[in-house]
Amino acid sequence: MTLRRVLAVLALGAAIISGSATAEPIHHLANGIAAEAGSVKTRVTALTPSIVRVRVTPDGKFGEDASWAVPASVRRESVFVSATPDGFRTSAVTVHLDPATLQLTLADLAGKTIITDLPEPLRFDGHGFVLRKALPIGEHIFGMGDKTGVLDRRGYTFTNWDTDAPGFTPSTDPIYKAIPFFIGVGDAGASYGLFLDNSWRSTFDFGHRNADAIEISAQGPIDYYLIAGPTMADVVRRYTDLTGKPPLAALWSLGYQQSRWSYMSDAEVRSLAARFRQEHFPIDVIWLDIDYQEKNRPFTVNRSTFPDMRKLVTDMGSEGIRLVPITDLHVAYLPKQGYAPFDSGIAGNNFVHKADGSLYVAPVWPGPSVFPDFTRASTRTWWGSLYKDFIDDGFAGFWNDMNEPAVFDTPTKTMPLDNLHRIETDDFAPRTATHAEIHNVYGMQNTRATFEGMKRWRPDQRPFVMTRASFAGGQRYAVTWTGDNSSTWDHLRLSVEQLINLSLSGFAYSGADVGGFTGGPSPELMTRWFEFAAFTPIFRDHSMKDAPRAEPWVDGPAQMAIRKRYVEERYRLLPYIYALAEQNSRTGDPIMRPVFYDYPDALDRGCDLSMSFTLGSKVLVAGPPKPESPEPFDICLPTGGWYDYWSGQAVTQSKLTETPKLDVLPVFVRAGTILPRQPLVQSTMETPNGPLELDVYPGPDCSGEIYFDDGVRTSGPSLRQDIQCIETPKGIALRFGPRQGSYRPWWKQIEVTVHGSKTARMTIPDQSRAAEILIAAAAQ
Repeated sequence: MTLRRVLAVLALGAAIISGSATAEPIHHLANGIAAEAGSVKTRVTALTPSIVRVRVTPDGKFGEDASWAVPASVRRESVFVSATPDGFRTSAVTVHLDPATLQLTLADLAGKTIITDLPEPLRFDGHGFVLRKALPIGEHIFGMGDKTGVLDRRGYTFTNWDTDAPGFTPSTDPIYKAIPFFIGVGDAGASYGLFLDNSWRSTFDFGHRNADAIEISAQGPIDYYLIAGPTMADVVRRYTDLTGKPPLAALWSLGYQQSRWSYMSDAEVRSLAARFRQEHFPIDVIWLDIDYQEKNRPFTVNRSTFPDMRKLVTDMGSEGIRLVPITDLHVAYLPKQGYAPFDSGIAGNNFVHKADGSLYVAPVWPGPSVFPDFTRASTRTWWGSLYKDFIDDGFAGFWNDMNEPAVFDTPTKTMPLDNLHRIETDDFAPRTATHAEIHNVYGMQNTRATFEGMKRWRPDQRPFVMTRASFAGGQRYAVTWTGDNSSTWDHLRLSVEQLINLSLSGFAYSGADVGGFTGGPSPELMTRWFEFAAFTPIFRDHSMKDAPRAEPWVDGPAQMAIRKRYVEERYRLLPYIYALAEQNSRTGDPIMRPVFYDYPDALDRGCDLSMSFTLGSKVLVAGPPKPESPEPFDICLPTGGWYDYWSGQAVTQSKLTETPKLDVLPVFVRAGTILPRQPLVQSTMETPNGPLELDVYPGPDCSGEIYFDDGVRTSGPSLRQDIQCIETPKGIALRFGPRQGSYRPWWKQIEVTVHGSKTARMTIPDQSRAAEILIAAAAQ
């Protein structure tokens, strides 16, 4: 045996103590391979032709096959593979494994490396491990959820540990979510993904310590997935095949939402709603933060300030406004005081315990509090039962905050790592686990309990849950936001980068506190933030109790007029945004995407894309990289034709220089797009009055899609119709495909606008069947 191989095997954990050891050959399996190097065993299997699972154990014994992120039905998937001398081949990739060093390489069928281990691929240190992957020069790294820093993760180290991080900065790490998944993007946009299915604290070093290495370290099991592209879209779709796709959101959750810590009374909520309606400023949701409760105790209402919550909810509904209250997970420690959540929780043994077996009690908003043990299915059922009265009151959804879990007056900001949780759920073997293992999935299981409770009490409506903390797969249960940000230009920039990477990490529905949670924005910052937020998945204006007021009108009529115009534009675009949401529920494609998601050539064009993104593949938002600066900036449009969204005129150059204007956020539409829009409404409860609008931007492969349903129910009739536009010698013709589904639309007519050098408009009857309609003379 060579010295290199001896050293490599020694590095696998000192399992082999002399140079006389020999490597076992590769064992071929129906769906992969297994190999041993001393006591270290590895198993590489193919779930699909493009998704490979890797499991390694240092002591020859694999742990249980269970996961919080990947459902059992998905983990059981497999495909037959073709054996090769050093691995196997699927219809999409080849796997090569050195049995002596366990060095693994994933390549495409042409032999080009997708991702490979470094020569020393694996180290063990006590209960921990380090994985070492090669990081080629020029490779970009994206994903990892809401991590701060910059859009491209290369050159940085990140820790996955859900952390309450109020006032976080652009360099703070960790913060609220732990999503151990990244996407590597190399030459010509060739992409792959790696997901570490491990809930313990983990660290990902992307060329920070060693420029040519990705180093992943953690305690717990070595269980990870390699996802082949070749495109970023392929990787994201397959990652959501593994961890789940977000369910289709309720239409109202895509509308404008107003929040503050806190709106303090029934009268203040009513006054707020009246002002929105007086200003004809569209709104769908008002949020209630902790001060609606009695002494900050979850599942209570302060009857002196909110005397009749059910009537308030009903009255707001008549104004087209839904209410979403906060329901933090800490339960006030109130033995024998008639506080039902505590009494019923104690009766069911539903709270977390300390290492000595006693009940864990720690300070949070209500004072001394206890914490539900969400890793028990029975505890989640109990937690869901607490929502019955609130659901009967008519609340539209719920906000799970502080669920890292956050604990006051402790240096770690959370509970002790040796606290005990009982795992009694799914395909896990029943056992007790420490908080060190459960911490990163605690918030996710909190939202799971809320989501499942809503489904049980209101099965015909789509649940809406907002969470601050989560883990990979948490998108199955909740939407999210970036946490307690600040009212600074840096945080506006940071929010766009965070939302893009959250979208790539499975969380298609995410937002940031518009204007910043702490500090109070300048009028210009608030207005610019409104403009960006109008094109992000979740649009919520939220501010801290002691910060200046942040409602849209606080800076005077001129600033409000700009903000209102962008909110109105969002409501007109809802048919397009909602169709993207429905597409996400089927494919996993994000609603908000980096420009290079659909246009890989944009990645290395030389323009700063940190404040640019697309809404679907058709609408491109090209914000100034330094939004506080008056300096001109460059916009690089991807190859192909584009139109200016605001003027409808074709753009003749692929690189533009734009001078920032406070009232204009540059937005473009891809040539070959049919964009559905609707008449303005003040709420999604309001039926649009007028024709459905189709804005046609002629170009190659010109097409669009109409998708509608009632926007609320979990099942029911829907409507789907594909449309194409064809340039003919006589003009632009629209070809309507056959309409699928029985949903009856609100429109009777369709108003078509063909954009270009000459704008043409025509109103036609609704086209419920396949038809071809000549619209106008060619606009180009």
